Amino acid sequence: MNSRRDFLFGSACVGLGAAALATQTTACSTLSTGTSKSVMGLKTKALPVIKVGVVGLGNRGPGAVDRLSIIEGVEIVAVCDLLKDRAESQKAKLVKAGKREPKVFGGTQESWKAMVDMNEINLIYNCTPWHWHTPISVYAMKAGKHAVSEIPAALTVDQCWELVETSEKTQQHYMMLENCCYGENEMLAFMLCRQNVLGTLVHGEGAYIHDLRSLKFSKSGYQGMWRLEYSKNHTGCPYPMHGLGPIAQYMNINRGDKFEFLTSISSNQFGMSEYALEKIGKDSPEAQQPYKLGDMSTTIIKTLKGRTIMVQHDTTSPRPYSRINTISGTKGILADYPLRIALDPKAHEWLDDKQLGEVKDKYTHPLWKKSGDFAKKVGGHGGMDFLMDLRLCYCLQNGLPLDMDVYDAASWSCLLELTERSTLKRGATMDIPDFTHGAWKTAEPLGIVTV
Repeated sequence: MNSRRDFLFGSACVGLGAAALATQTTACSTLSTGTSKSVMGLKTKALPVIKVGVVGLGNRGPGAVDRLSIIEGVEIVAVCDLLKDRAESQKAKLVKAGKREPKVFGGTQESWKAMVDMNEINLIYNCTPWHWHTPISVYAMKAGKHAVSEIPAALTVDQCWELVETSEKTQQHYMMLENCCYGENEMLAFMLCRQNVLGTLVHGEGAYIHDLRSLKFSKSGYQGMWRLEYSKNHTGCPYPMHGLGPIAQYMNINRGDKFEFLTSISSNQFGMSEYALEKIGKDSPEAQQPYKLGDMSTTIIKTLKGRTIMVQHDTTSPRPYSRINTISGTKGILADYPLRIALDPKAHEWLDDKQLGEVKDKYTHPLWKKSGDFAKKVGGHGGMDFLMDLRLCYCLQNGLPLDMDVYDAASWSCLLELTERSTLKRGATMDIPDFTHGAWKTAEPLGIVTV
């Protein structure tokens, strides 16, 4: 079997990522001996009752607790955070809602280990900062639990291989919680692709354009200001999957096609320094600190079947939020922010509002038709967070393969390291590993799913 050691890229990422790797990651060499097996299309024992441990209760964790607690057949049996009072707060909220009282963990950097070791838990839901995603997920799978984490799944190519090898060795699910794959317009685009409305797919564009300056510089924004620390130490595209994930699904990446190589460049860094100068002061450490992360990162990916994808990242510029979400084929195009569609034989102009409404009515994804209204009431980025959790739990409860697997997580997350390396080498081409070991050639594409 090919391993991550067959695809080395030299030294690991520096700064925050290197510290995480040095102190937290359990090396794959500690895995028990035995034969690994592909987890492409993995089906595991059905879990009529999913017993969840949630770790990381800062920005994303409380919303996950809210959503999971209203899904039938799901019990939150434990909650954990470095700041234990956050876990106590979530416990109180669940008890007040008439739910089972969860066990509380927290107070130290490794409190999560005791939670993961609980025999009762069968799913670890990981909402911690980026550098904890791989170590916690690996530990969970080795402990016989399914693991899911917020994005990105990993900081380096080596960590991507570690997730893949651990999932294959333990036969446990790992899924990266890419909620944008469940967005209403993304799933509409998916339907147009699956129904061949857009023809042969040629090109996609996705992005994460979101002004996060105030959050990055806030003492109460990201715990320990970890996202600002990442911006100090890294360049490239650190958060590609919001835009890339849906396009990868449209194009059947890892299920009929694969990423082949990429090239990436970044603008210089301007906005972080100017913001710190204006908002904090010229003599502040924040204004005097250099930042490596370029304001705008642009990456081009070529797939083995000849398609191209553009991925952009900008969390510094004062611009309206956008994921771009564009998919173009030989019969038409869908472009988002705002949503527009153009189709042959009149593809030289966008559909008018009436025509667009008719297409949306005809091609709304079944998951949104069945559960979209309720999802919007629950909330979470317009309902897509809830649909992601609902579908995840449905698959686990029925022993079905997950919509996104460890190979997707690795293929999308490896861009963190590869785009940084390419950027530092003036846009040099970087090969993208085949984390599926060739299974992409025969894997079934993701179908039109529901619950």
